[in-house]
Parts: sequence; C-alpha cells; structure tokens
Amino acid sequence: MDKLEQTIAALKYDANGLIPAVIVDATSREVLMVAYMNQTSLLETVRTGKTHFWSRSRQKYWMKGESSGHTQDVRAVFTDCDVDTVVIEVEQHGAACHDGYHSCFYRKLTPQGEWEVTGHRVFDPKQVYKDSK
Repeated sequence: MDKLEQTIAALKYDANGLIPAVIVDATSREVLMVAYMNQTSLLETVRTGKTHFWSRSRQKYWMKGESSGHTQDVRAVFTDCDVDTVVIEVEQHGAACHDGYHSCFYRKLTPQGEWEVTGHRVFDPKQVYKDSK
C-alpha cells in the first residue's frame, strides 16, 4: 500500500465504508453537491482528477458526468478536523445537479415555508437522460 492509499484508508468512514463529500466550486465557493465516497472512489478521484462516488440508492460506483458529460475537474481535496468528511474543490463543466441546475442546492426556504427556486437551469434533464427510466 502506497502513501496515498494509506492516507485515504486512515480517514473515518461510516459503518458502510462511506464518507460524505461536499463538492464546492473552486472559483465561486458555491456548494454544488453532497455525495458519498468509499475508499476506492476517493482514491480514483485523486488519481484521475475527476470526481467518482458511491451511489447509496443504486449501490453503484460512478463517475460524475458519465451519463451527462457534465464532469468535475478536481482542484483540491480537504478533510475536516475529525477526518470524517471531505471537501473537494472542483472546476464544474456544465451542471452539477441531475435536475439540470448548476448546483444541487437550487431551492431556498422562504419565510412562508415554501421552497423557492433560486438557481438557474443549465440543461433539460429529459434531453440529457433520454435513456433513463
């Protein structure tokens, strides 16, 4: 096991072997998405410079943009003081959100208790994910 593998293995993963990954735009510092990684996907992210994740719902390893072409180039990887979460700064190509928005956090709670769409849609998901479902 090389030094990089040792460092990644030493992070604190949950009982399912996952660690939360907060994905942030390297320029604007906007939070684009939150996903989960296992040791393999984090190692692949660092080695390739493209974000890779573990889908809890699909029980599947995936690279961001493999379906949409909207990839993320990794600029830096950070961990918190408890080494149980990572923040990954990326250059986002296209949209981060599968709903077609630049960020997955495109809704804001209003004082009236409703979700207001504040983000801008980059693409129509029906056009990008034609073969899905």
